[in-house]
Amino acid sequence: MRTKIIYASDHAVLNSNVYTGGGTDDTVALQAILDKALEYGGVHLIMDGAALITGLRLHSNTTIECLNKDCGFFLKDNSNCAVVENNDIDYVTIQNKNITLLGGTYNHNFRGQLHHIKSPDDKHIIGGPKRRKFEDDFDGITLIIAMQFIGVENLLIRDITLRNQRTWSMLTCNFKHVTIENVIINLPDKAHGENQDGLHFWGPGQFLTIKNISGDVGDDFIALAPDEHDDVSSITDVLIDNVMLDHADQGIRLLSRDKGRLDRVMIRNVTGVYRSFGFYINAWESGKTCGSFGNIQFENIDLRPEAPNYTYRTPFLFQVGGHIEHLTFRNIQDHYSEHQRVLFEFSSPFYTLKQDECRTHIDELTIDGFTMLQKNVLSISPILIDADVGRMNLRNIDVNIIVPSDIPLIAFGPYGHVGTMTINGVTANGLRTLTAPMKGVVEHKVEWNVYAPDSLSKRVRSTKTRIKEKKSQKKKK
Repeated sequence: MRTKIIYASDHAVLNSNVYTGGGTDDTVALQAILDKALEYGGVHLIMDGAALITGLRLHSNTTIECLNKDCGFFLKDNSNCAVVENNDIDYVTIQNKNITLLGGTYNHNFRGQLHHIKSPDDKHIIGGPKRRKFEDDFDGITLIIAMQFIGVENLLIRDITLRNQRTWSMLTCNFKHVTIENVIINLPDKAHGENQDGLHFWGPGQFLTIKNISGDVGDDFIALAPDEHDDVSSITDVLIDNVMLDHADQGIRLLSRDKGRLDRVMIRNVTGVYRSFGFYINAWESGKTCGSFGNIQFENIDLRPEAPNYTYRTPFLFQVGGHIEHLTFRNIQDHYSEHQRVLFEFSSPFYTLKQDECRTHIDELTIDGFTMLQKNVLSISPILIDADVGRMNLRNIDVNIIVPSDIPLIAFGPYGHVGTMTINGVTANGLRTLTAPMKGVVEHKVEWNVYAPDSLSKRVRSTKTRIKEKKSQKKKK
């Protein structure tokens, strides 16, 4: 048994175009090649042209290699399916292994597909067999997703372009050892409110690496949502590195809403421009468990906001809700934004949930390295604590507000509570108040190396000092 290498042009017409479509339907010819993986034990299909297709299914030990970006696939009008998916979809056990996509363009043809179809069975329902009342809009339907890999191990996707997704660019569920590198999400036909997400992951899943991803989406750019479909599955051991947003509506969402756990996640080197929401960490419409988050880390974030396009809640850079053990932010940048918003909001698990229904709790929270430069009048506190935080560490904070402001760096909501707050190494120019009143909110505070030349307390002390000096001078006279 050995892998068979086959050139597509030896069996298919390949007279389509990955950008505009047209040509002869090559589905039958290409699927026959891919099915040879069952006969030979593996197949390596080399796409040396562009094919019009109605969807392809990939077996274990399958590689599709496109010679350049003009090679690949265009999904025919009214196909209403994925461009490619694994052959043996299974939400519980892994059925397919060793699938590789290298290079080329996969065009889902947004204008030619339906948004959704009636689900053929419960497995394909968005959110899985277990429904929630609030999701009536999705009840009994299947979203038309550009790529699907459900029940896979050793999945490698590299150097491809995902173009014009009808809804999500990709759904990966029930996976192990997945690597996605050098992927462009290209969305010229962007439409508001059409669920045009980027890469979406459901559990169970382990060992996920995503590197060098860029482009635009109409919702979440990347979503790690372990138990969104079944309330119990988990995702662990995730590295997301070098994400570049090109005016995406939302950045990265981390979702755990019930018993499913999201743990050991590192997200670093995220840049670009976003519209409404940067990073959403929440329990969505959670039950009493409020989700389960373990160790989550963010590092080297420099996202620039523009005018938001969603109005159902206020925009933000980070919004955090749910039950979280360890949450760390390192080297977060905010530079001269004209579209101000809260940068760190620790509050309700989701905007429609009340804190007394599902109160956010963070065992340990660290912000180590945060730079904020603001030339306009500050309109909102950069950090809002409306949650229960066991230990909060603030280190290496540099804030420079050109127009002095009475708005504090840290504000507290009605549910805000911190057990121990440690502040070390803060420079706050232009802020008259470093924190809102902490009595009854912060139990213990340790503070050193804080420089706030415009603070009200400094002004009061300097005024008293001047009065003493004047009295001393009068006595001498």
